Amino acid sequence: MAENALSISIRENKGKGVARKLRAVGRIPGVCYGKKDAPISIDLDPKQLRRLLEGGDAGMNTLLDLEVVGGGALDGRTVLVRELQKDPVRGHYLHADLYTVDMEQAIEVSVPLHISGKAAGIEQGGILDQALREIEIECRPDAIPNEILVDVSALEVGQSLHVRDIELPAGVKLRSDPELSVLSVVAPQKEEEVAVEEVEGEEAEVVEGEAADEGKESAPEAGDEDKASD
Repeated sequence: MAENALSISIRENKGKGVARKLRAVGRIPGVCYGKKDAPISIDLDPKQLRRLLEGGDAGMNTLLDLEVVGGGALDGRTVLVRELQKDPVRGHYLHADLYTVDMEQAIEVSVPLHISGKAAGIEQGGILDQALREIEIECRPDAIPNEILVDVSALEVGQSLHVRDIELPAGVKLRSDPELSVLSVVAPQKEEEVAVEEVEGEEAEVVEGEAADEGKESAPEAGDEDKASD
């Protein structure tokens, strides 16, 4: 068995009932398709898939070699996991979309960004604010990087780094919007500004309290109530 071999079975039946029965026996439904391949319904072992995806550094970009029970057109094909549905509470895999790839043809994938170095602005009291954690790229399947390093050491307070500034590995093309902001070094809020905001907030509470007091009517004394009833 290949190192990243994923065993699957072709299934004929579809529907929620079939999915429930599969999960009851420790398997999940899925579909396998490609640019030139029509969708084929499959089922697989979610524990095996999790081991493969979490056992290496590539995560969702792990190349998997299919081993089809009983053989067939998909046997031996290389795939990527395109979509993975999970239980929102327990995190269990519920459904997997597999995409067949041609090792000679470029494909588009999302790759995580990894911050490298310490921004100069941090020494100046700034705070690193990261807005983007992955980007879209295009490359051959065997050239997909596990991550893309983003060197922030030159950034000072008030400066930002955009997608266009990222240095890509050889053979990798950018597909994300180059104008997107990746991260910035922002100045911390000044103590004077915080103090002013706190004072303004206290004054607002006082004013509201006074207004509430003015709107209250004094309760009549017990003797007054008796007189009124007379």
